[in-house]
Amino acid sequence: MSTATRPAPEAAAEPRPPVRVERRLPRYAPLGLFLIGIALGAVLSAVTGFSVTSTVIYGVIFGTVIVYATSRAVEGRRKATDRLVTSLVTTAFGIAMVPLVSLVYTVLDRGLARLDGQFFTNSMFRVVGEGGGAYHAILGTLIITVLATAISVPIGLLAAIYLVEYGAGRLKKAITFFVDVMTGIPSIVAGLFAFALFTLVFGNDVRLGIMGAIALAVLMVPVVVRSCEEVLKLVPNELREASYALGVPKWRTVVKVVLPTAIAGLGTGITLAVARVVGETAPLLVTVGLITGTNLNPFDGRMATLPVFAFYQLTQPGTQTQAYLDRAWTAALLLIILVMALNVVARLISRFFAPKTGR
Repeated sequence: MSTATRPAPEAAAEPRPPVRVERRLPRYAPLGLFLIGIALGAVLSAVTGFSVTSTVIYGVIFGTVIVYATSRAVEGRRKATDRLVTSLVTTAFGIAMVPLVSLVYTVLDRGLARLDGQFFTNSMFRVVGEGGGAYHAILGTLIITVLATAISVPIGLLAAIYLVEYGAGRLKKAITFFVDVMTGIPSIVAGLFAFALFTLVFGNDVRLGIMGAIALAVLMVPVVVRSCEEVLKLVPNELREASYALGVPKWRTVVKVVLPTAIAGLGTGITLAVARVVGETAPLLVTVGLITGTNLNPFDGRMATLPVFAFYQLTQPGTQTQAYLDRAWTAALLLIILVMALNVVARLISRFFAPKTGR
């Protein structure tokens, strides 16, 4: 008697969880809601007495609240919190940009009036009204900045190499501590240091371009040390160990392996340090002074510089006040252009001299 095999009953299918559909606001909805809040802020400002400041304040508050409430109702609490923080961060960025944009616009508006060929080719020698230029101040700024760079870069770079490659113990801690202290000293203190140093040797009436270069170097050294130190720390230790494994001495490893690898960062840090001091006024007021003629010898007498030139043109105008103010604004514009150019150079160095990691 054969027994027929019955098929096993199919297992009961497990219930699937319900599919959760995540609701999202359209891509440009938060921006539109924020602009609606700005419009409501403008209306409230018009009712209470219109002003740009009150419009911005009311608009930011209304816009942030509307974005948060709408996102909370549609997307939930977590996404609404993210929208809220994004709105606050964007608002803070916008507030920070207001003085920068205002400064650049004001300097451009008032400085372009005298940005002509005469400003770059004439000095202020025997000029008491209109005309004249900042030829002597431009050359003085370039000479003093180059001298300050020549003094500070070797000191700062060698100090950074010591701290990263050789330093240990109390001496390293002491150097790091003093570098941190020097980073925060006021610029006028650097000017007084250079002035006191030269006064002890040459007397009270001495004013030299090299004094200004030393004062700027005091400000540059800690910046160079800090930036170069951080860049050298980014060089992988595997490169050093591979060089040591081939029997290469440490000094040659630093020169042939570490420095070429970090050359882009070192160049960027040094360029930014130059941009940091090129517009300093206080130390140059104390050490270099001002002349109306052209002096290209930093070891003989006073020299003119752009920051001090702008300061005196603004604070000591003659009978034709507008001519002096125009020259002051143009000198300020030229300083901004110079700093921006140095930052562009730093970006280019970082881009073109960075180690190529691709195959």
